[in-house]
Amino acid sequence: MPASPSTARAINDRLALGLLQQQGPLTAAQLKQLTGLSRPTVADLVERLTAAGLIAVVGEAGEQRRGPNAKLYGIVAGRAHLAALDVRTEGVAVVVSDLVGEILAEASVPITGDAGTGPAVEQAVAVVERALKEAGADRLHTVGIGAPGLIDPATGELRDSSKLPAWHRRLVAALQERLPEARVSVENETNLAALAEQRDGAARDRDTFVLLWLGHGTGAAVILDGALRRGTSGGTGEIGFLPVPGTAGLPSATDCAGGFHSLVGAPAVAQLAAEHGMTPEPGADPVAAGAVRAAVRALGGQAPAGAARTGEALAGEVPAGEASTGEGVADEAPAGEVSDPAAVAAARFLDALADRVAVGVASVVALLDPGCVVLGGEVGQAGAEELARRVRERLVRMSPLPTEVRPSALGGAAVLRGALLTARDRAQDELFGAR
Repeated sequence: MPASPSTARAINDRLALGLLQQQGPLTAAQLKQLTGLSRPTVADLVERLTAAGLIAVVGEAGEQRRGPNAKLYGIVAGRAHLAALDVRTEGVAVVVSDLVGEILAEASVPITGDAGTGPAVEQAVAVVERALKEAGADRLHTVGIGAPGLIDPATGELRDSSKLPAWHRRLVAALQERLPEARVSVENETNLAALAEQRDGAARDRDTFVLLWLGHGTGAAVILDGALRRGTSGGTGEIGFLPVPGTAGLPSATDCAGGFHSLVGAPAVAQLAAEHGMTPEPGADPVAAGAVRAAVRALGGQAPAGAARTGEALAGEVPAGEASTGEGVADEAPAGEVSDPAAVAAARFLDALADRVAVGVASVVALLDPGCVVLGGEVGQAGAEELARRVRERLVRMSPLPTEVRPSALGGAAVLRGALLTARDRAQDELFGAR
């Protein structure tokens, strides 16, 4: 059954608006070419969207061109303002953008553990209001929040947890009270990071992959067939609780100590670095990321002998008998070839860390067969290709399933980026469809 005229108009309008978001300002002729619509249909939708205040003339195509065909149309970016928050146990970071996602203001505030729930909430709300003022806006249309912890799929609310500050759960209600016109929503931080890596980062070419978050906390996000999977209780990806060898015990229902987190969480990685004599880069947050970054820097151009086979390992084509032993520069290079003690210590540290990370990655691969795992978070980004390659080499020996292992392109910034992308999508869905 053909679409009704009103439905056809709505589809055409959304198609044009989507192109203007992706491509930037376009002429009517360019819209006609990209949409495949007729000239009269494009003229109608341009008139309709202009009257609705969604698009406007923003310039002309070419300095010498004049007339209606040269007009460039763009989305009215100031039609709505958005905010994205990255909520951590030790503070809040916020950005404010226009409707197309251009960042207008940024702010952050540290929140100490002894601040108290009420003062902590007030500090967090105040930094949002400050960023809004700096952006030159008087109201927010949509607010997206990324936070650690489980999100209840039925209510969309952050579930109570004794491990997280009480002000986290109070923040959403407080923002809604102070910003009554805004649409406020919260999502798990790792899930948002995965969405950002899919749209703008390391997984742009994948519709199925797993993001392994290595930072202050440990988590995973699962994207299958282009969709984020949350699970029945919202707990998909709580890999920190995965029982693994090499820990002192087993995790409990309320504490992931003894689980995978005990091997790759920031405190464990910092301790591992200290055991290998690695000095973190000053000012790094978390310290573990500074230690990993220092190790990668110490290696410089001295890659292990197996580095030449990176492309093969990436495709999962290295036969088990030919794969690198993964024991590091000192063991793989001929005697006397590597003389820098710092490089030797760095390689051994990254090898030991890769041994740990590979345990969790292999478990994910065995269950989901995602074809690609992105090492995200501050530690994953700090490790870059040096860590990803080492994990990849171990995975080739541990699993028969071909799997790419990639470093994050966004690192710790992925949470804020994911929150902004979801806020923008929600605002545009509402504004572009409300006609």
